[in-house]
Amino acid sequence: MKGHIRERSPRHWAIVIDAQDAAGKRKRRWHSFRGTKREAQVECARLISEVQGGGAVDPSHETVAGFLDRFDRDWVAVNVSARTAERYRQLLDHVRCHLGGRRLQKLRSDELAGLYATLARSGLAPRTINHVHGVIFQVLGQAKTWKVVRDNVAETVKPPPVPDQELPILQPDRAREMLQALRGKPLYLLASLALATGMRRNEMLALRWQNVDLDASRLRVEQALEETQAYGIRTKAPKTRNGRRTIVLPASTVAELRAHWKTQQEQRLVAGLGKAPDSAPVFAEFDGRFLSPNAITKAWPRAMAAIGMPEITLHSLRHTHASMLIASGMDTLTISRRLGHGSPTITLRVYGHLIHGSDDRAAAIMEAAFGGRG
Repeated sequence: MKGHIRERSPRHWAIVIDAQDAAGKRKRRWHSFRGTKREAQVECARLISEVQGGGAVDPSHETVAGFLDRFDRDWVAVNVSARTAERYRQLLDHVRCHLGGRRLQKLRSDELAGLYATLARSGLAPRTINHVHGVIFQVLGQAKTWKVVRDNVAETVKPPPVPDQELPILQPDRAREMLQALRGKPLYLLASLALATGMRRNEMLALRWQNVDLDASRLRVEQALEETQAYGIRTKAPKTRNGRRTIVLPASTVAELRAHWKTQQEQRLVAGLGKAPDSAPVFAEFDGRFLSPNAITKAWPRAMAAIGMPEITLHSLRHTHASMLIASGMDTLTISRRLGHGSPTITLRVYGHLIHGSDDRAAAIMEAAFGGRG
């Protein structure tokens, strides 16, 4: 393999690398370089070494926007859910708007830092900017895997810090107050089940009667619901592999579900729809269709404002469920399985600050085990 440099103008060099492709055909690579002749020679030697080591990429004029189209078509479409794909596109629109015309291989880390600063000045929340960074990090990582770029420049850029936020957790008396205020209203059972089981919104909305065994006081999480512009409302696998799980129900929740099933059947008979099949959703429209997750998301804050508790989110009921189990002294593995976390590590990362052990007890255990050795 050979390489040489050509001077185009003062301190501006063309580095030419003669190589061969997989078929043995001669292939010439051109690289532009600014600096002294000695620096150009060093860069030429580095590029030759890179090509020989298999780490080189072919020069390309593909733009950031062009690669985002390819990433969406060849990676997003086959690797993530439709809802996640929709979110990716929303986040990457910020990148398209500000850097879409930039050549991908010329993209620099300071340009990404400038993008994040621009988004911050425009009023975008730090958490959202972090999400933009996470997605562009994945995009450039895939570009590196596909050998479109040599380096992932997002690796050296930090988005603005996200302020620490306390998880919204209700004390038991506050939770009881909320349930009492919601009793008899459309969202009562959803709130009650969330507190009793720690299920996610979309897991509850996808729950079918065939997955509820009231006699055994348990239910089985098998699916989650998602709503997208492209496909409307449809079911999908739970968020994680461990999301498929069995949850034991409190007696009061079993009684509420029995009453709800009876009411649901009566309403269907009045409407002339007949008895609901076992595959019918627990939370359903009058005609048996799934409820809209987006509609629930919009209805919840209105319901909370109406009862004077606007700070309570639906997801905070899941956190409340977890905090109550932790406060009871239940082991982390059992809590993790009940919540459908991928591993207890996730549970500890999210809720570890709520776990308080006694250091005095730890000392006593060590004394009992190893004390009095002399």
